[in-house]
Amino acid sequence: MRTHIYTPTHPTVAKKYPGLLLYPEIFQQTAPIARLCVQLASHGYVVMAPEIYHEHEPLGAVLAYDDVGKDKGNRYKHATKLSTFDNDAKAVVGALRAHPACSGRIGTVGFCIGGHLAVRAALLPEILACASFFPTDLHSGTLGEGKKADTLARVREIKGELVMIWGRQDPHIPAEGRAAVYKALSEAGVLFSWHELNAEHAFLRDEGPRYDARREGGHRAFSPATKSVMTALARTSGGSRPWPRMKSW
Repeated sequence: MRTHIYTPTHPTVAKKYPGLLLYPEIFQQTAPIARLCVQLASHGYVVMAPEIYHEHEPLGAVLAYDDVGKDKGNRYKHATKLSTFDNDAKAVVGALRAHPACSGRIGTVGFCIGGHLAVRAALLPEILACASFFPTDLHSGTLGEGKKADTLARVREIKGELVMIWGRQDPHIPAEGRAAVYKALSEAGVLFSWHELNAEHAFLRDEGPRYDARREGGHRAFSPATKSVMTALARTSGGSRPWPRMKSW
């Protein structure tokens, strides 16, 4: 499984940083996702972003933002076993904890299918914080082979803090779906915050017709979510701002 790694570096500052497992949309490691990874690394995080469809596509494959890419991504998300997603999460968490620049404190961030996978990764005891942006199939349980994801039924296992971010005009996650997630988290006693914005699905993707930085659903949504994750992972800033670096393995 290829995983893209972004590390904060500075020529005069040597320290360890919290780690983030970052899940992409169904299109994998696109340019907008890479830019978000760099942005998070620049805040002082070791970011690892796995290619979630490594069983179906060759290394480095990026699906296009078109109907063909969308159809592939949606087909793959239902052709992949939940156990594969879960084992991949454990592998990346282990890689983060073993990374020389990582402090061992781990959080997760995800978008679209990645939002669901981030919540699912938060079932792991190592995950201290999770930011989930417009997570698809969470309310319906239709992720994975057989479309029988038990994520929402297991949220009581979550020990960390969650931040849930939604678009009210998202056709993939209707109001009743969001309400079902809110109810499940509340009844399970999960520590979480909730943000609903006047935006469509994938509003954070900084290319294409859905993105408008002037709208409520632009990158302003990124700040409160990441702030909550940063707080949960403990403050790590100090000295000069780190410089992001990227590599893949």
